[in-house]
Amino acid sequence: MNYETLLREHHLKVTPQRLSILSSMSDKGHISIEDLFASVKKKFSSISLATLYKNINAMLETALISEVKILNMKSKYEITKAKHIHMVCQSCQEVMDLELDLSAFVSKASEKSHYTVKEVDIVLSGLCEKCQ
Repeated sequence: MNYETLLREHHLKVTPQRLSILSSMSDKGHISIEDLFASVKKKFSSISLATLYKNINAMLETALISEVKILNMKSKYEITKAKHIHMVCQSCQEVMDLELDLSAFVSKASEKSHYTVKEVDIVLSGLCEKCQ
């Protein structure tokens, strides 16, 4: 994945810090702000938490990254991709992406509720294969 191109496509300035943020997100898949800060701080010891949040907010505003909100857990962040389900292990807290066609589900939900669906965030929890 070319992070420079990704930043430019989202009309964001390419900086070494932003490249490091995206690289860390890509490596982990889903990452908390604390883990992201620790990772980026290894390369940029002078970066502040405020600077990290400023960059995260800029990337969220342009939909380059997405916040993954999980009940009873701190938010995690990921590089935005096609709509998918998040599987969360109740034991080890691992978050995994599951790509399924959600169109029939969304259509049925919209039909039954009479809502115009704007966002889809589905989180399923259970025990991963390692923790079973």
